[in-house]
Amino acid sequence: MAGILYIVGTPIGNPDDITLRAVRILKRVAIVAAEDPRCTQALFARHAIHTPLTSYHNLNKEDKAPVLIHRLEEGQSVALVSDAGTPMIADPGAFLVTRALAAGIRVVPVPGPSAILAALSASGLAGEAFVFLGALPERPAPRRKLLLGLRRDQRPLVLFESPRQLRRTLREILAVLGNRRMALTRDLTKSSETIVRGSAQELLRGLASRHGPGEITLVVEGSRRRKR
Repeated sequence: MAGILYIVGTPIGNPDDITLRAVRILKRVAIVAAEDPRCTQALFARHAIHTPLTSYHNLNKEDKAPVLIHRLEEGQSVALVSDAGTPMIADPGAFLVTRALAAGIRVVPVPGPSAILAALSASGLAGEAFVFLGALPERPAPRRKLLLGLRRDQRPLVLFESPRQLRRTLREILAVLGNRRMALTRDLTKSSETIVRGSAQELLRGLASRHGPGEITLVVEGSRRRKR
């Protein structure tokens, strides 16, 4: 009987934000595939998890996926984790899951923290739906094209951004989407957590425009224009 591939959500900052079920699964599986085992090892040490770790990331996924599938086919269960949050969102997890499903392997989600939902919940801009953009394209033309296509969308936009690109992104949002309300969250759930709310212009003038370390999730108000 084949094993199970568990997709396990892990904390996005605070190591105590992990579910009891996630800890139980991580202790029970034969091996845990992690983006960066060194990062995951710190979480394991805190929660007394001693399961073997193996690396699984964008650079080795094509070589490592067949190895993990083979173990699953032999009856061993495997857990997939990212460095932070729920796998499959802006990480290489989809590659493994697609191949596991093709091999007839059962894939089971073990939900956990999400920077996307955490940012939305505290933004003051959440509604019944939203658009997740991931990280914007690097090149100027595709970035502008993407934003232009969302000018009339009334749903809030959520995206990931690096401190280095933050000023550029705020300026582009202001130029293409207008002076919308926004919430800029940095280092969610960590002791250094900050949430800055205001218009695009206010964020550009304030603390949000300064370069500094920290993982950023940005929530942008949807269009106020009525659909025709």
